[in-house]
Amino acid sequence: MKKILMASLSILLLAGCNNSAADPEKATAPFEEIATGLETPWAINKLGNEFYISERTGNVAYIDEDGTVTHQQVNFSDKLSGASEAGFLGFVLKQDFETNKKAYGYYVYERNGKDFNKIITLVLENGEWQESQVLLEGIPTGNVHHGGRLALDEDGTLFATIGDASTPELAQDLGSVNGKILKLNSSDEFEIYSSGHRNPQGITWDEDIMYASEHGQSANDELNIIEEGNNYGWPTIEGNATEDGLESPFFTTGSDETWAPSGITMHDGFLYVAALRGTAIKVVDPENAVVTDSIEGFGRVRDVLSDEDAVYFITNNTDGRGTPADDDDKLYKLNE
Repeated sequence: MKKILMASLSILLLAGCNNSAADPEKATAPFEEIATGLETPWAINKLGNEFYISERTGNVAYIDEDGTVTHQQVNFSDKLSGASEAGFLGFVLKQDFETNKKAYGYYVYERNGKDFNKIITLVLENGEWQESQVLLEGIPTGNVHHGGRLALDEDGTLFATIGDASTPELAQDLGSVNGKILKLNSSDEFEIYSSGHRNPQGITWDEDIMYASEHGQSANDELNIIEEGNNYGWPTIEGNATEDGLESPFFTTGSDETWAPSGITMHDGFLYVAALRGTAIKVVDPENAVVTDSIEGFGRVRDVLSDEDAVYFITNNTDGRGTPADDDDKLYKLNE
């Protein structure tokens, strides 16, 4: 059964902490614990009162309405990479999933001693997921900077974020998909939607406005308003720097603060940003680029999801860079 936990709203926000251990008793917002024992989860999907969450270990964590977790095997056509930050990353249920049982997936794989990224279609059959179609493979990747976020707009069009594979100049090379946000067209082919990205890991929309989160080099993490065809500057500019023909972010953490932002979601007119290094959910007002809240106490946060009624999030304390608490990682609901 779901366990209801409430945190005192009188607790002061933790300031300036990085990679803090999870301690929900010190949480700075009321919350509900939905499920525990997740294996390095990456992307949240919610369908009714059920959840489907990708796990870097190569499973989908299915969570029923009572909070019971079943780790559904995913049968990939290539071996998952064991590189840092690699594995099964992006995952999004297709429209009409209840009838077609299909989803999109993004994973880092190993072939002939080298690592690559791949975007695929998956189908759920008899409690297991099968790789059914390859949409894009052989995407170069480094030890880090895999990108990996998949998201659908209101029309069901698929978008994907691709990291620069730790090779910054690829972000400015329109002959490469690295350092780009891609869009899947009606012919099931990917087109470059925007360029000049370092390691984007979150996409969300507010009506027709697309927002994306992006890791800076050592700080200078960014939130960008994405428009088709625009170049967002990496590695030529970053943070508050400007140059003609390149887009600067509407929000940056600056040169002295690192969030390592991952998933983002729009909720009640505010951007909720999952922060890994920042060990928080950062709440940003897109109207004035001001951080209005920092929800802390859970350790590293990988993804956030709004179903319009509430915000859900997953921790990533078992990813090798955090300090896991008992039964980490977990799925939570904010009860603000």
